[in-house]
Formats: sequence, C-alpha cells, structure tokens
Amino acid sequence: MTIYVDHTHLGRHVTGLERITLELFSPAALAPLPVVPVKASGTAKMIATQTLGLPFRLATSSSLLLCPGFPPTPLLRPFAARVLPYIHDIFLLSRRADLNPRARLYMAPPFALALRTYPRFLVNSLDTRNKLSRYCRPDSEIVPYRPSVRNVFDLESDGRDSRDDDAPSLRLVALGTVEPRKNFMAAADILDALRALGYTNATLEIIGRAGWGEDWSRLAHRPGVTLHGYQSAERVKEILERADVLLCTSHEEGLGLPLLEAQYAGLPVIAPDGAIFHEVLDRSGIFVDTNDPAAAAEKIAGAMSSPAWRSGYAALGARNLHRWNALAAADRSIVIDLIARLAHDRTPSHAGSTRHDQTDTSFAP
Repeated sequence: MTIYVDHTHLGRHVTGLERITLELFSPAALAPLPVVPVKASGTAKMIATQTLGLPFRLATSSSLLLCPGFPPTPLLRPFAARVLPYIHDIFLLSRRADLNPRARLYMAPPFALALRTYPRFLVNSLDTRNKLSRYCRPDSEIVPYRPSVRNVFDLESDGRDSRDDDAPSLRLVALGTVEPRKNFMAAADILDALRALGYTNATLEIIGRAGWGEDWSRLAHRPGVTLHGYQSAERVKEILERADVLLCTSHEEGLGLPLLEAQYAGLPVIAPDGAIFHEVLDRSGIFVDTNDPAAAAEKIAGAMSSPAWRSGYAALGARNLHRWNALAAADRSIVIDLIARLAHDRTPSHAGSTRHDQTDTSFAP
C-alpha cells in the first residue's frame, strides 16, 4: 500500500503552508508509513499534477493520498474515501474579501466541494476543527494534527532580562506576507498609539514578502515602520533577538505558527483577542482589541510596566512551548494510527472494500 503525499506546491516561497507540509508530511515525519511525495516543478506542472496526475494515480491503484497543501481537485472526488486533506484554515470561505484572484478562482471552489463531500480531515488546531465543522458533512471525522514547534531560527533568550525596561523606545516585530488578511495597518495604528503614550521612539519591523493589495505601499509611508521583505533565517534570527515584542494583528489565523516560534527568543507575544490565539498562546499571550489602537496600546504599556516583564514573559513562553509540543506529540501518534488503519482497510486482502471506496456514493451531496 503506497501513501502518496501532495508536495507539488513546494519549492516556492517558504510560507506557513510549505513549512507545515515539510514538518508534518515528509517521509521522516510520517515514518514508518510507506510515504511517497509527489512533486512538480513550476506552476504549470503543479496544476497539471494536481488536476490530472493525482486522480490518475488513485484511479490506477488502491493507494491513499494526503493533501497538506492545495485543496483536492474535483477529479479526486470519486476517491474521497482514500483522500485525506489537511485543513490549515477556512479563509477561502470565511474571508473571501481578503483573497487574491487566483485563490478565489482556483482554490475556493474545490475547497468548498471537498468540505461538502469528504468523509475525514486533518486540521492544525482545535479552533480550525470547530470552524470546519460548520461547513463539512455532519458525520465527518475531523482529527487534529498540530505541528510541534522547533527553534527553526536558532533563537536565544539569554540576556533579555538585562535590557532597560523603562526606555522610551520599544521594538515591535511582526511576521507574515504583507496582504489584507494580516491586517498590518492595525499594527501601524497601534505603533502610533504607543508613541502617543510616551514610547516616542517605538518602531515596527515587518518581516515578510509583499503580497497582493495596497498595504505594502501604505505601510511604506508610515512613521517608524520598516518593511524588511522576505529574509533568510539568519536575518530573521537577528531581527527577532534584538526585538522587544512580537505583534500579531491578523484578522484571523488557522494556527499562527510564528507566534510560537518567537517564544524561543523569550519575546512577549501580543495577539488579537480571538479563540485561535488563546488556544496557541494560552496564559503566555497579551490579548488586545486590534480595532481599538488606543486601548491596545494602553494594555501593551501596562504589560511592559510590570516589574521584570522581560524575564516573566520569557518564562511564560518557555512553559507554553512545552505545553504545545506535548499536545503535538500526542496528535502525531493518533494520526499515524489513523493513516495506518485506512491503509490496512485497503490492502489487497481487503479488495472488496477498495472497490467499494471507488464507487461509493454515500458521500455525494
């Protein structure tokens, strides 16, 4: 029994989508399962492989297919019982105004179809599971597969507590592609409010490539804002270690992996007061209303004025990473067992059930 994994979207910019695929769906991550990555070079080959190549592989075998990147193509629908999509978020349906034209045309329609028809999914968080349940079949099996968080930037928190806590400067850092969903304009507004509160030399540094929309050009003219663009891991390490705070103002996240990764630097993490951010950060986060910059700045200033706030948040972050990675380890065992069970049910000795999977219409809308 071969277990194919769609890796056709890899080899481009390494964003959260690609990083999760590499972390959770490589042969090493899924060992000892017999995983075979399916790759493609270039956009045209990626589309051709996703649209025709993957359905052909399932039509000519009893194999399984894991889809950790793009939504399954409509031609995979007859084999839905042998396809296991990984859902990062539901933005394709819930935040269509924040999508670029390609996502609206190429990704959103097959995503909606898959949610209505597929019998099981993997998800990156409990919040995504809850949101997904509103769109998928009532009997769908939704299994969390949270990624463990490694110190990918080789960050160090030593010496952070020796910095001056009362300085009028505050270095805020944000990570992510500069596009409407990330809501970096709200981060710039919070920076302005902090400056008005007395942090006169506060700055905001944004690490991430320019996406679609006008936010990049607007942010380029905001006082105190630096747009770094896409940076190497070494450069990200340098920026994070000299920062004081990580700031996230996204309208919505499926997970928010950089929030956890930044905690290896001992950084306090400021995030919107939403379910996914509470799930990820637990008691270690500073939660603000991103629609009210003045109130957000007041809350941040209050947190920064507490005694030994640097060492306090560094300790909270370390405990939170331990908590999250324990959850991720438990998820991996459950997911390995799930995939092994699906593969076992479709081995040659279970040929009858394999034929049934390819012709079963029980998952039709």
